[in-house]
Amino acid sequence: MVVKYRLRLYLLSLLMLGAFSLLTYRLWELQIERHAEFVKKIRVGSELKARIPGVRGEIKDRNGITLATNRAIFEVRINLEEMMKEYNRRVQRGEMAEVAKVTVNFTDRGMQRQRNEEDVVKIFKEVILPRLEEMGLVKNFKGEAMQIHYRTFKGVVPWVYRDDLTFAEFSRFAEHNLALPGVTVAERGVREYPWASLACHLLGYVRLAEDQRVSSEERAEWDYFLPDDYGGAGVEKSFDDYLRGKPGVRTMKKDERGRLVGEVSYQEPRKGNDVYLTIDARIQYIAERALREGGVGRGAAVVVDPYSGEVLALASVPSYDPNRFIPKISTAEYAEYLDNPANPLFNRAVKPYAPGSTFKIPIAFAGCLADIQMRHFNCAGGVTYGNNYMKCWIADKGGSHGSLDVSDAIMRSCNCFFYQYGNAAGINNITRVGQLLGVGEKTGIELEDEDPGVLPNPSWLRLNHPKERWSSGYTANTSIGQGMVLATPLQMASVVATVANRGMSYRPHLLKQVKDGDELVLDNPPDLRSNLGEEGLNPQEIEMIRKGMWKVVNASGGTAKAAKIDGIEVAGKTGTAQFWRMDKGVKKKDNHTWFITFAPYETPKLAICVLVQGGKSGGGCAGPVAKRIMEQSLALDNGYQVALAPVEESKGHMNQIEAVSYEDGPLLLAATDDDPDLGGPVREAMDDVIDARPVASPTLRDEADAAGSVETDAPRNIPKAIPVQSARRAPMFDGDAAESPSSQEESGKKPERRPSLLRRIFR
Repeated sequence: MVVKYRLRLYLLSLLMLGAFSLLTYRLWELQIERHAEFVKKIRVGSELKARIPGVRGEIKDRNGITLATNRAIFEVRINLEEMMKEYNRRVQRGEMAEVAKVTVNFTDRGMQRQRNEEDVVKIFKEVILPRLEEMGLVKNFKGEAMQIHYRTFKGVVPWVYRDDLTFAEFSRFAEHNLALPGVTVAERGVREYPWASLACHLLGYVRLAEDQRVSSEERAEWDYFLPDDYGGAGVEKSFDDYLRGKPGVRTMKKDERGRLVGEVSYQEPRKGNDVYLTIDARIQYIAERALREGGVGRGAAVVVDPYSGEVLALASVPSYDPNRFIPKISTAEYAEYLDNPANPLFNRAVKPYAPGSTFKIPIAFAGCLADIQMRHFNCAGGVTYGNNYMKCWIADKGGSHGSLDVSDAIMRSCNCFFYQYGNAAGINNITRVGQLLGVGEKTGIELEDEDPGVLPNPSWLRLNHPKERWSSGYTANTSIGQGMVLATPLQMASVVATVANRGMSYRPHLLKQVKDGDELVLDNPPDLRSNLGEEGLNPQEIEMIRKGMWKVVNASGGTAKAAKIDGIEVAGKTGTAQFWRMDKGVKKKDNHTWFITFAPYETPKLAICVLVQGGKSGGGCAGPVAKRIMEQSLALDNGYQVALAPVEESKGHMNQIEAVSYEDGPLLLAATDDDPDLGGPVREAMDDVIDARPVASPTLRDEADAAGSVETDAPRNIPKAIPVQSARRAPMFDGDAAESPSSQEESGKKPERRPSLLRRIFR
């Protein structure tokens, strides 16, 4: 009996062992042997590749002071294609009624067409906005822009709904899982100019990324394409290739339900190169403060290193604050700049004006090429050319200058001398000197808005005024910087730098170095345009011109005695180009007053040009500004301290200036300058033409339209923020790699927070 039960037990055990063996084999077959076969049958999700823009490099001065850096803003982006998929799912499930399509007009290959499209704006209001309104995060938008964006980019390029979130609003987004299809919140690096309007015209500004700048082929490589901001003006534009960051790539995994469940790979973006300018922020600050404190409403100042062409300061007033352009500026704010008659967006340092008697310095060089520099010419109060009697300024005072050489003619700024001297030199030599000194052509400085000016000659006249013929009267007018001559303050600063260093003409430039961290990427050496010594000018001839400029400041008959600096020998040349402009049909005087200078005389360190529009005279208006800049800039080597501070934008004015003086200096009278250049014909209303030339425009903020009006007066029940430990966050492609807890649980991946790009760069 016992044997019978024992046999049954053995059989049962054997049966169970066989079953387990069979099960084990089956499991091995399914999971190991046929693994690849079943993997192919599993419904898998997809991978999304997102482009992450790199942060722009910084712009620094020659001493490493940061002039342009970056800050974080918070924005809401919406993948409109994801939103449309969710809408279609809800329609199919019967959860919402189908939205009627809208008829839109568009241009196709120059033809106006119509077609029916999904009403993306209305769908957005029904699918997305209700939840945002619960959070108190809605804002008016431009519906037309949304419709166009969807038509153009679908889901490849996210549409930015808001880029002005406060940190509290950003936190509200980030700390709640909104469960909104295609909605992401992120922080993004944008430009910041820590010194406000300081050097605004040379720095320029950054424009918000424009999707149209990127080819469709490049966009097609990405599931989410986030384009780069780019330089819109100034050195931001000129050095954009260096400053722009290198994009990163984030690859995200998406399950079969369309949910993001993890990060597959991440290639971190790289910050762009840092650009070091030749600018000295301290001298730039001194120059801008001198213009503002002197009450200059419209003008410019340029400071150059005579031995390298490096631009140490390039200032223009009035000015603007480029921070107002970041990330966008409203249409109303931009209109304020455009409607300002003083035109604060206009960089006067690289724009052309009649140079007046400062142009007698290039004419003096032309005489050296013609070998007439030792000749004397007589001033009897005027000279006749054809039917025109062209006066010297002293004739209106009942006098004459008599016989002069080139040094004394520069000192007294005698028009009669230079009428005759210029004609004796010949227009061909004047044109040649212009080429050697960079007058009448672009200097090559790294600013796109630089104007070449005008150095008229017979060829230029035939091209621009074919009915006129060149004459000695034209040459005479050119010789005193009037008539059709136009030069920029930068060009005249380059001219005086050549005089200062005794004949070496360097091309002015702004780029000093480019660095990637501590690694040198590019070093920009001086570029010698010409050596006047190699053109036949000997040191004694150049010294005659230098001595004439010394007499302008230091001799009893000079026109800029107020530019003297105690303990420093200063040389200079005044200029006053008589000018009128039209203001609402009324003719108003608006002289161009100049002063070019270098110091110390024997071993020059700085070459400066100052232009003041609407001044009475060069010696009384531009001279004091140049003296202020020279005095304080040279004092930097002796321990003078400049405490940099943000510079408020200057709105400028159209008032006439009798004289410039400073509270801590003596009162200067306009009568110190007897150089009004009344002998030549006068330009009328040219400022209205020049100053009205187009300037690069910033990115304008879209104004809300009727379709995008969403704000409501209804009370909102705004939830409190959930503590970070239990927060459910929407995924962000260029911020933290965030996933909802439910998605992470499904993927078997532990929640992980990656520090944002900006925090990694700036911590």
